Amino acid sequence: MQWANFLAKEAATNGLSLEQTVAFAKSFQTENLGKTKVKLASELNVDITAFTKWVGEVYEKFAQNSPELATFNNRDKLEKLQAYLSVKYNSKLDALKPLAAMKLFKSLVVRERLQQEAWVARRICKFLGYLPLALELVGRYLDKMPDLSLETLLKRLEKKRVEHEPVVNANSLMPDEYGIFEAFELSWEQLDENAQSFGCLLSLCALADIPLSVETIEDNKKQQLNEKAIADLLELHLLQQKSKGIYRLNPQIRQLLRMKLDKSSEADEAKTKFAAMMLEVAKLIPQQLNPEDILNLTPHIPHITEVATHLSEYLGDENLITLFTKLAWFYQSQGLYQQAEPWLQRCVELTQNRLGLEHIDVATSLNNLAALYETTGRYREAEPLLKQALVLRKRLLGEENTDVATSLSYLALIYEYTGRYSEAEPLYQQALELWKRLVGEQHPHVATSLNNLGALYCYTKRYSEAEPLFKQALKLRKHLLGDNHPDVATSLNNLAQLYESTGRYNQAEPLYQQALELSKRLLGNNHPDVAISLNNLAALYRYTRRYRKAKPLFEKALKICERTLGISHPTTMTVRANYASFLREAYH
Repeated sequence: MQWANFLAKEAATNGLSLEQTVAFAKSFQTENLGKTKVKLASELNVDITAFTKWVGEVYEKFAQNSPELATFNNRDKLEKLQAYLSVKYNSKLDALKPLAAMKLFKSLVVRERLQQEAWVARRICKFLGYLPLALELVGRYLDKMPDLSLETLLKRLEKKRVEHEPVVNANSLMPDEYGIFEAFELSWEQLDENAQSFGCLLSLCALADIPLSVETIEDNKKQQLNEKAIADLLELHLLQQKSKGIYRLNPQIRQLLRMKLDKSSEADEAKTKFAAMMLEVAKLIPQQLNPEDILNLTPHIPHITEVATHLSEYLGDENLITLFTKLAWFYQSQGLYQQAEPWLQRCVELTQNRLGLEHIDVATSLNNLAALYETTGRYREAEPLLKQALVLRKRLLGEENTDVATSLSYLALIYEYTGRYSEAEPLYQQALELWKRLVGEQHPHVATSLNNLGALYCYTKRYSEAEPLFKQALKLRKHLLGDNHPDVATSLNNLAQLYESTGRYNQAEPLYQQALELSKRLLGNNHPDVAISLNNLAALYRYTRRYRKAKPLFEKALKICERTLGISHPTTMTVRANYASFLREAYH
């Protein structure tokens, strides 16, 4: 398939409008790759704002239909889409020249067979459109049928084309994919019912690496059935193994398996099963991920995303909020807030539409979205959601409930960040007393409440009241969570800031250093919390006139904030202002 035809098919498949198709085709034509958006817009004679809007809309449509886009690390949407399209196009394996196709076929089929029916072999290559995938499928099929003549094989392929032409047309297969379809049909008939069902289940996965670990299945019989299904699919080239435990489906094979699934009476059962499987994996995502968590969970994210995007109707009401929240946590804990936000927004929409407005999961989804807005400095958007969640929780759960305490704490944070300290303090105090009554004094949430109230006292320069709260929170967190926890790093930072604010620089410095090393170890070098620690330590060096040490820390902090939070986030602006003030002081 030519690149231009491929782009046209992708535009149609993803339902692009006329304007979006024009922007899409212009952006990805071979001769335009590498050109800036300004240049592309100029050549189309359209305003750059309109062009950028169309490109953004194109990306969102592709992202909705292709969750595997999330696996590409490019920052720019155009670059990310280009990388995805290149991989997908190359995976389609364009038709070979006749001689090259025949050479490939010879490598797949026993020589004696070809020598006896050389003319038929050439006709088979032509019938299959000289497509490597189709030839590979037929070669594997012949391996399992050693006595089958090539003439009989060709007749079977021709019969499949006649029988299934209406199906091909109904499913929008391109003419140059027909050979793959007939070859697939022959392979499909060689699979037993178990392998067919397993293949259909795999078709629900995203177009990304598929982690399969049959060793974790406790039922020996089920484990053996899955092992055999994988072996059968591999033998017929319907599944490829990339490495131990990692597999991949060719896009066309995935499409053909999905067609089989959608036609079967087991489609709903398979989709429900797959959604349940991905939900169990999603439940393993913690709210704070360490580098090992990220490494282990990343291969599963495209497939969890596939369920969230296309199969959420197959999740039970009681599990609806879990999948979306956990997916958001995966990105949020890495500081990837823009990637987390759509899942929390979708969670609010789905819970409201499916569960109704008077449901506790609606309150939780509102609170989760508001918490993200709070983290990204969008306080005006967060406040009404938090108030709505608090009212709903009080009405549905009563005043004495842990969820109510959580809502009080988040709302108090918004008041604090917007300078309404007198409104924040009573809410923090209510939350603290509520947590103590409900879970006892030895609990991480009590430590968080102590820390929050201490931070408020620091903001209002009530240092003597803040210090015992910070120390109590730090001691409690170490006792309950251990020394290696992000909350411990937060407490170290807060206590260090108090020491700095009261002129105790020698006591502040080691705590800042501990907090920085702990944050790096737990969250990675590019997390917003690491930027905050860098900023704090840099500020201390500035106040103690160690300018050479301060400068690189300020620069690293600002770079991380701009990349993860954006240039307009309050934390970014604070770090930028601190750096600018430092430069004026140190170099003027």
